[in-house]
Amino acid sequence: MFNSILSGDLPRSRWLTALLVLVVAYLATAPFLFSGARSLNVAATICVFVVLVASFDLLLGYCGVVSFAHAMFYGIGAYGVAIAMYKLGPTWSAMGVGALSGLGLSLVLSLLIALVSLRVKAIFYTMMTLAVAAAFGALVTRMSGLTGGDDGRTFKLPESLSPGFRLFENDILGTTVNGKVLAYYLVFASAVLLFLLMLRVVNSRFGRVLEAIRENEFRAEAIGYRTLYYRVAINCLAAALATCAGILMALWLRYVGPQTTVGFNVMLNILLMAVIGGLGTVYGSVVGVALFVVAENYLQSLMGGMSSSLGGVPLLAALFHPDRWLLWFGTVFVLSVYFFPSGIVGKLRASNREAT
Repeated sequence: MFNSILSGDLPRSRWLTALLVLVVAYLATAPFLFSGARSLNVAATICVFVVLVASFDLLLGYCGVVSFAHAMFYGIGAYGVAIAMYKLGPTWSAMGVGALSGLGLSLVLSLLIALVSLRVKAIFYTMMTLAVAAAFGALVTRMSGLTGGDDGRTFKLPESLSPGFRLFENDILGTTVNGKVLAYYLVFASAVLLFLLMLRVVNSRFGRVLEAIRENEFRAEAIGYRTLYYRVAINCLAAALATCAGILMALWLRYVGPQTTVGFNVMLNILLMAVIGGLGTVYGSVVGVALFVVAENYLQSLMGGMSSSLGGVPLLAALFHPDRWLLWFGTVFVLSVYFFPSGIVGKLRASNREAT
C-alpha cells in the first residue's frame, strides 16, 4: 500500500525512513502534543516550505533549471488570496477567487518567462528570472493601495477558520479544537496531497525525461524528445505548486508582506533548504526544511541557555551569546555541505547502498 501511495519511490534507507516518520508524526500531532502558538507555527511553516522547496527541486534537482523567480510565484499565491479576501470579505468564495487568480497569473507569467528565456542556454535564463523577480518585488512595494506596500496586508478568514470558532464543546487531549487548529490541518492535508503529487510526477515517464534532460539534453533531443516542451511544462508546474504554497502560508498567517514572500531572503532560504536536504530527491525537501526551520526557531533559545550556564567562562559565554546564532547557523550549513555534498538524503541513500 505504501509503495503505491509513494509512487514506488520508497526512502530506501532505514535512517531516512526513521527521519521521515519522525517529521510526519510531529506534523500530524503538533496541535495536541505541543502547547503554545510557537510550536504550531513551526509545524505549519514546515508544511508550507516542504511544498515550496520540493517544487523548486523539480526545477533544479530534476531538470537542472536554475530559477530565482520561485519566491515570486510564492508571493503571487499569498497576495492573490490576501487581496481577494481583503477586498471581497472573509468568505470561502473570496478565497477561491484569490487562489484561482493567483494560479492563473503564475501560470501565465511562468509560461511567458519560459518561452522567452528557456530557448537560451547557460546563465541567461537564471538572469532573466532574477530580473523579473526583482521587478515584481519593486512593483509589490509601490502598489501600496492594493498590496499594503512595505507594511503588507492583513485580512480575515472565514469564521470556521478563525480562532474564536470551536468545533467541539469539550477539549480533546487537553486541546481546544478551534478554527486555528482546523486551519493548521487544512495546511497539513494540502501539503501532504501536493507532496504526493510531486512524487507521482518525478516517478512518471515525464519525470524520467526530466532527469534525462538534466544529465544530457543533447542526447535527450537526439532520441526524439522535444526538450523545450518538457522544460516549459515543468517550469509552469513548479510555479503553480509554489503558488499553492503561498496560498497556504497566507491562510495560516492571515498576513502577507514583501519580506515574508517576495524578498530575496525567501529565495535564499529555499535554496539552502534544498541543498541541505539533497537535490534530485523530493524527500530531501522534508529533511532540509525540518532541520532549517527548527534550527531557525530554536537555535537562538538553545544558545541563550548555553550562554547562561557558561557564565563563569566569559569567552565561551560570549561565543554562545544568542545574538551570534547566525554565525553558528552558517557554520552548521557549511559543515553539512562539506560532509554531505549530495545532501542528507543523498548521503543516507548512498550509505545504504554501500551497506547492502
